[in-house]
Amino acid sequence: MLATVQSVFARLESEKKVERLEYAQQALTETFDQPFAEIVGDSIEMKKVFNTIDKVAATDAHILVLGENGTGKELIARALHRRSARTNQVFIPVDMGAIPETLFESELFGHKKGAFTGAHQDRVGRFEAATGGTLFLDEIGNLSMASQSKLLNALQSHEIIPVGSNKPMKIDIRLICATNMPLYQMIDEQKFRQDLLYRINTVEIQLPPLRSRQADIEPLGQHYLHLYRKKYQKENLEFTKDAVQRLVQYDWPGNVRELKHIIERTVIMSDRSVITADDIILTSPNASSRNRVEKTATIDEMEESLIREVMRKYNGNITKAATELGLTRTSLYRRLEKYGI
Repeated sequence: MLATVQSVFARLESEKKVERLEYAQQALTETFDQPFAEIVGDSIEMKKVFNTIDKVAATDAHILVLGENGTGKELIARALHRRSARTNQVFIPVDMGAIPETLFESELFGHKKGAFTGAHQDRVGRFEAATGGTLFLDEIGNLSMASQSKLLNALQSHEIIPVGSNKPMKIDIRLICATNMPLYQMIDEQKFRQDLLYRINTVEIQLPPLRSRQADIEPLGQHYLHLYRKKYQKENLEFTKDAVQRLVQYDWPGNVRELKHIIERTVIMSDRSVITADDIILTSPNASSRNRVEKTATIDEMEESLIREVMRKYNGNITKAATELGLTRTSLYRRLEKYGI
């Protein structure tokens, strides 16, 4: 009898789990069925990017995504994968800048047990793990010439040989690469192989920096505000008009990543129902408005400007201002005296 009762409860619990998974899957499907649901942007520049993705996503063409740090290159790679015929297969991202050259072959091609000191068991490389799906190689411009040659051989032959093995293994991947480095200039300087560039950029997508897609700044700001006010349980928090203007007038050298970071910090520090321009602390040297006359500021001038902003934000509260600035109270007092604040 006990076994029967336990079996009934186990079955009910399994049915509930299946129902929850089905509901979650349905919600995800509805979200991802929306065109580029994971990317915020309605500017002309981003519409061009979306148009390119629409044209190439369903193919197996190798894609090279170029753009500054923080522009969202991995988001573009994931959008390409999600809209491809391989969408139900794996998406394997690899940060090439984080892989030491000595481990390049082991990480990408795998190795056999005993291939080198410390190889206590077989290891599957990223190429093998991504077979059938998409392999995303980020920061490919950081590869040495020797590693570039090994990568080119694998792409040309559609085969890899794990370290410690002499048996080639067929691979079937969709390759997407990304970098913020000037590959064409690096070719002239003999720091990047021209034949590898031709192999990885069947189609090239240039991702615009945030400063050149000004129409997207406010929607992005609202997107991250919604995200973080929910995360930090500040549901009624809103931007004032002057706060939005401050966001739009900033040049965003760190692009979308910097915007995301600043909105999160602002939400965390906010103790009111609105976010004003004074609440948004922009720490970059070019934080001034595009509309002002540009001038070269000294380090002291930038420091003084930042301290004045933070002191205004906290109404002269030394402890809070010092915490925000990452200074001790004593260090802040010295700077206040220095700048006559």
